[in-house]
Amino acid sequence: MSNTVYWILETNIKDGESENLKTLMEELVSSTKENEPGALFYDWSISEDGKKCNILEMYKDSDAVMNHIGIFGKNYAARFMSMLEVKKWVCYGNPDDKVVNALSKLNVFFMKPLGGFQR
Repeated sequence: MSNTVYWILETNIKDGESENLKTLMEELVSSTKENEPGALFYDWSISEDGKKCNILEMYKDSDAVMNHIGIFGKNYAARFMSMLEVKKWVCYGNPDDKVVNALSKLNVFFMKPLGGFQR
């Protein structure tokens, strides 16, 4: 069984924050790619009307998630939350208790693996 942890955040972009969000996204993507080797997949998508942003993130394991949470919390969380309203956050995979406890404070919904495969 894989130890990967991944999630999808569904957000609404707050009025007037589209350009600021693009700048933040570029910073976050660059920082995550350069400083977090356990981040396997990090993808931001925007709706046609520019009002919604979904973020898909995948991490090698729970330690990689906790590393990301620490960096994100220290450097980006306040700006992120000032620009986006989280509508839905679903976590998949096999997070350990540390990750579950950290994300539960943010109203994350957890789905347990039932079946499938990962290459």
